[in-house]
Amino acid sequence: MQLRYNYRVYPDAPQRRALARAFGCARVVWNDCLRDRKEAHTAGLPYVTSAELSRRRITQAKHTEERAWLTDVSAVVLQQSLRDLDAAYKNFFDSLKGKRQGRKVAQPRYKSKKDTRQSIRLNTNAFSLQDNGAVYVAKVGTIKVKWSRPLPAAPTSVTVTKDCAGRYFMSFVVDTAPDILPELDTEVGIDLGLSTFAVLSDGTRVRSPKFLRRAEKKLKQLQKDLSRKARGSKNRAKARIRVARQHARVADRRRDWHHKVSTQIIRDNQAVYVEDLAVSGLGRTRLAKSVHDAGWSAFVNMLEYKAIKCGRYFGKIGRFEPTSQVCSACGVKDGPKPLHVREWMCKECGTVHDRDDNASKNTLAAGRADRLNASQSAGKTRTKVPAQRVEAGSHPDGHTTVAGIPGL
Repeated sequence: MQLRYNYRVYPDAPQRRALARAFGCARVVWNDCLRDRKEAHTAGLPYVTSAELSRRRITQAKHTEERAWLTDVSAVVLQQSLRDLDAAYKNFFDSLKGKRQGRKVAQPRYKSKKDTRQSIRLNTNAFSLQDNGAVYVAKVGTIKVKWSRPLPAAPTSVTVTKDCAGRYFMSFVVDTAPDILPELDTEVGIDLGLSTFAVLSDGTRVRSPKFLRRAEKKLKQLQKDLSRKARGSKNRAKARIRVARQHARVADRRRDWHHKVSTQIIRDNQAVYVEDLAVSGLGRTRLAKSVHDAGWSAFVNMLEYKAIKCGRYFGKIGRFEPTSQVCSACGVKDGPKPLHVREWMCKECGTVHDRDDNASKNTLAAGRADRLNASQSAGKTRTKVPAQRVEAGSHPDGHTTVAGIPGL
């Protein structure tokens, strides 16, 4: 399976200027190629191929006075920008045809030099790891890296990113084998919430740290300082960076906490089940700030890929499963209840339930039922067509696979 390892890097002043040139050249190639395809589509002409765009907007453009500065950066950066555009178009077309699951993907858009986040991608032809711990990037130089942990294998590609706070990062893609943990007998269902971040079916309750809420006072002051600065001034740019850095601290703390909690849950349980929440819809309600502060989607994604990495089972139950309405003791559906009702008594068996504990137990039961039905269906299929053994790897469309089963 493929994993990303992210590290903070510290380029010096000449290297920052070289990276800025690389960011700009990659953006220009993206925009030029995107413009050619849009104009061809508007004129009713055939779809412009990648080979034609590479010849027209990279090879020939370097010999023109208007784009002669493209030679100042590595050709790999320009070619990777074109490949990223091809991938964006493929995702767009697959979404239109129904081949891609999830939300609809919009067509590629132009990139602006005013965007505070910039990035370039490089393959092994344009970077190398040095013996002194630094990373050499073609036409940029040897960049100092803060190695927070060692790479498990040689990287196949790297993405150099500058975020909105002015920090630089390198994200290495590494092919690794799953680190299978010893099997356990424990399984757990998780009910995600806001005041209590997660309630597990074994009785564990994880309180929500509310990183954004705790930083609101500081953010309010920084936003007030930013609003007082004149537009276009250097002081306004400095104030914007201070706001961005505070938001970055909040995001870093939340991400670090998510990693610690998700790792502990995966290590302690053989199977993990969660509800498929409509986070994008909840993010448009009056609870939007609290929902985004909780970061449910990021946490669930961590559980999913760590389960694959560690040989655990991860399952999602349907979002319309009435986990808060069904009695986990007798199975009788007691009807919907408003959010302020945190405890209720089953009218059938008289059991008093905590709303979140009951939901987590129902999530565990529904996840086990879905897993059993899936395994039975797979068994019936295998009686007709023998299954072939497939090594763990990466699916061509980018989804992680284990034993040849997408998403498992």
